[in-house]
Amino acid sequence: MSIRRLESGPRMSQAVIHGNTVYLAGQVGAPGQSVTAQTTAILESIDRLLGEAGSDKSKLLQATIWLDSMDDFAEMNAVWDAWVDPANPPARAAGESRLATPDFKVEIIVVAALDS
Repeated sequence: MSIRRLESGPRMSQAVIHGNTVYLAGQVGAPGQSVTAQTTAILESIDRLLGEAGSDKSKLLQATIWLDSMDDFAEMNAVWDAWVDPANPPARAAGESRLATPDFKVEIIVVAALDS
């Protein structure tokens, strides 16, 4: 079974496709922006990468969301809830974690199925 990588660099790929599954690297928004702005940018990036891979948000299997502070949970969810396909929500977990820099407020990692 082949493996295809999208937007690869020396450290990581933004997406890896194996079989009928797409694995995205953790996506972040612009450092220093609000939780709403970062979440919006992240979801746009997820849409773009899933599209390049041959999938879309209706095929999400799993999402892991890391927040710099759980105090931002409702703000992030407001953007997520407007974006996620309500007929096909993924299994999801969210937690608080120190992110790569203090300027990142949100990081989202998803796994999706390919279009069949």
